[in-house]
Amino acid sequence: MFHWRADILPGVSAAFTNVDAGNLALHVGDDPAAVQGRRARLEQSIGVAPQSLRFMNQVHGTTVALMDTESAAPEADAMVSRRLPLAVMVADCIPVLLAGESGDGPVLAAVHAGRPGVANGILPAAVERMESLGATRIRAWLGPSICGACYEVPAALRDDVAALVPATRSTTSWDTPALDLPAGARSQLEAVGVDVEYTGACTLETETLYSYRRDRHTGRFAGLVWCHD
Repeated sequence: MFHWRADILPGVSAAFTNVDAGNLALHVGDDPAAVQGRRARLEQSIGVAPQSLRFMNQVHGTTVALMDTESAAPEADAMVSRRLPLAVMVADCIPVLLAGESGDGPVLAAVHAGRPGVANGILPAAVERMESLGATRIRAWLGPSICGACYEVPAALRDDVAALVPATRSTTSWDTPALDLPAGARSQLEAVGVDVEYTGACTLETETLYSYRRDRHTGRFAGLVWCHD
């Protein structure tokens, strides 16, 4: 069910699912009841309360939503919370999980960092929101995503994004223009003092992960961050 899972702070865990957990997205034409069933099994497997895991309606924007117990699924590409378990869904974009410490306990974030999000600064925005809640010593875990040797884009698009985030400039393994989103994300996080603790595998090259570039009718796996006793 998990591609990677670890305790990342005292009382805080993070994980990235794989295809064994099944598709976790409601927007890809899957049976909604089946998706909800998989989400329920996922909650049980990580030991959180039923229907407590918060998902986003991801739109490749820069909105960071502050979540509490009454929050419904926001239209956003980042969520920040003190106690609620958070999820981000991807199939080539980067699922980024963040955790920091504060006087009131851990501060968590889950971020959907695709090409527009990296270019427009969704990660620094999420870090800023965490810091507004008193978070310090923030660390990040970058889940599986398409790598800089596989993410082919038109030359003009590479130039546009690299003008904003220079570390994204890349070339595919077959020598065409590409973007390295994990490198761009890492550079943005390091610029605001956040250490990157983990970077996952390439989704396009890993059959046990969903990849939109490999199959346009694919599902979505998830990055998860949650508190536990």
